[in-house]
Amino acid sequence: MKILALLVFVTFSGLAQNTYNLIPLPKEVTPSTGQFTVKKSTNIGFSHADFAPVASLLQEYLQGASGYPISAKSAKSAVIQFSQNNTLGEEAYTLSIHSSKISIQAKTGKGAFYALQTLLQLMPAQVYAGTKIQETISIPNVQIKDEPRFSYRGLMLDVGRYYYPVASVKRFIDLMAIYKMNTFHWHLTEDQGWRIEIKKYPLLTSISSVRKQSMLGHYKDQQYDGKPHGGFYTQEEVKDIVAYAAKKYIEVIPEIEMPGHSQAVLAAYPQFGANADKLYQVKTKWGVSEDVLFPREETFTFLEDVLTEVMALFPGQYIHIGGDECPKTQWKESKFCQDLIKKLGLKDEHELQSYFIRRIDKFVTSKGKKLLGWDEILEGGLSPNAMVMSWRGTAGGVEAAKQNHDVVMSPNSYFYLDYYQADPKTEPIAIGGNLPLSKCYSFEPNLPELTAEEAKHVVGIQANLWTEYISNIAYAEYMTYPRALALSEISWSTKESKNYPDFKKRLTGHLPAMDALKINYSKAFLSQP
Repeated sequence: MKILALLVFVTFSGLAQNTYNLIPLPKEVTPSTGQFTVKKSTNIGFSHADFAPVASLLQEYLQGASGYPISAKSAKSAVIQFSQNNTLGEEAYTLSIHSSKISIQAKTGKGAFYALQTLLQLMPAQVYAGTKIQETISIPNVQIKDEPRFSYRGLMLDVGRYYYPVASVKRFIDLMAIYKMNTFHWHLTEDQGWRIEIKKYPLLTSISSVRKQSMLGHYKDQQYDGKPHGGFYTQEEVKDIVAYAAKKYIEVIPEIEMPGHSQAVLAAYPQFGANADKLYQVKTKWGVSEDVLFPREETFTFLEDVLTEVMALFPGQYIHIGGDECPKTQWKESKFCQDLIKKLGLKDEHELQSYFIRRIDKFVTSKGKKLLGWDEILEGGLSPNAMVMSWRGTAGGVEAAKQNHDVVMSPNSYFYLDYYQADPKTEPIAIGGNLPLSKCYSFEPNLPELTAEEAKHVVGIQANLWTEYISNIAYAEYMTYPRALALSEISWSTKESKNYPDFKKRLTGHLPAMDALKINYSKAFLSQP
């Protein structure tokens, strides 16, 4: 009988993956017969104040879809009950759906929030639309035990190339939350634009935030639209977005680029570059600028002032400082830089960049924060407290993990969402590359080069949406979804459950929900193997 029961569980468990259409796939799904139906008498209770916001959110969905006056209040027993279970992990939950009752257990509000996302995916897709639906709201009976594989599950939005209004940024965050992603990397500064208000340096918003025109077509076409483009977020808007994300259990990590990708800074404050007398402009051409920040004391004072204001706005532990693609030509040709290299006993310009990053790392650490940078920060020696984001493949991440530094894997060949996702002839313009959904899903962060102990330093995965060719939120969603769902599943679900045909089948079944959410997703994967 035990063997028969095991066979039944395995059969139903496999069936569940295809019938429930849950993304990301929970750790353990035990199907059951029957269903729970929302009625006028349905009510929501919560045993701990941390669960009140989640209960209210569920109330909002159910009232909107059913038209019933469903209550949500502190109670030890209700038809839909949120209860605290301190034996669970911070992001874990259990969800038990029976014909007469729904029970959700979590240690924290965060776990309860993720349980809610799973519960909503089990409901009729129209629930997401926020309006009354004609059909009865029925939810299949099932028992789910779930927790994430990785603690860092991120998406990056680059607003340096194109400014996105506050409402668009919030929309980006909304969709992340539905699929249990918990880190929003906000790329705020670039050669082509500075997007955050710094009160001590007002020229960053009056000058550095506006470029005189943008490129049209591909880079090779060298054509421009002749229209100024600009915009920035006030500090009050930043606080609003950070608070908005926090309600959805998403941490916002700001990126302030240095020492490269800083031509927009130099347009306002040329004294921090190679030549204080040069008339810099905010860069209009895509690509990497040769104009970089110089490691002078006044430059460090400026950056410390900027970071002080930035850190006050972002309560999370990480501050991203870029550190990538910094051309060394101007440093090589500078008497000041060459003298500094000799004075500090450095070997070359790469070690000078390491000195630059170490100075910033020391300052960030002194303020109780941690520095995060792209894998170029490894060059010349890694700063003591830094976390590395590995984008040039996985080699940088492997090297950092072997040095006992935490790592976020973000290899461009798997997670650069500005790449084409189908034949370029059939797709809107993109930067290039070929990244179909199946390739995104194929990435495996457990790398054979790492020992079990070293692998613990791989804290998660991130996908990046660079926006040279993506000027609005509708286009951003098209490039992000459904590829971000591959990242969602890889970073949340177990390694053993990875199965692309099953994922594709669940995703296809989930499309009505994405339609109800009005996500402008790509359908290219439907015709791909």
